[in-house]
Amino acid sequence: MDEGMSAVKANLTLIGMPGAGKSTVGVILAKKLGMGFVDTDVLIQVHQHKTLQQIIEEGGHLHLRAIEEQEVLALDVENHVIATGGSVVYSERAMARLRKMSRVIFLEVGFEELQRRIHNFSTRGIARARDQSFGDLFAERQPLYRQYAEITIDGSFLDQEELAAQIIRLL
Repeated sequence: MDEGMSAVKANLTLIGMPGAGKSTVGVILAKKLGMGFVDTDVLIQVHQHKTLQQIIEEGGHLHLRAIEEQEVLALDVENHVIATGGSVVYSERAMARLRKMSRVIFLEVGFEELQRRIHNFSTRGIARARDQSFGDLFAERQPLYRQYAEITIDGSFLDQEELAAQIIRLL
């Protein structure tokens, strides 16, 4: 990496809906680029000693979002691919931190394709209001993902290997 690129931007952050492939594509990218990998959902579960679903059941979706924000603000990594939870974009502070320390890539996947991929919507640990459907969530989050993305990739018709290769080409 040339000295011109600041070390703080030496990370890549993947954002997008549950089912977009952030975790899987993140691992592939990390391997191909010789980088570390961190999944903020996994960090939350390790530090809280609970699944995301348990956190939501005990404290509600806003509690999960608050924990997520704290995890992101505490992140101190270099040369890593960071896979985030789908709800990270609700936190301006978390997103400002991620944009400062990484290039933010939105894995955009169409609604029908996401529905096809996600079969466990109600038990998956997705931060949402109780009465919020997957469609509501999709509509609410899309503008936020677009707002924060530095790079947007349409992942609807690519498998995860192809998606990783496409991201590498765009970098």
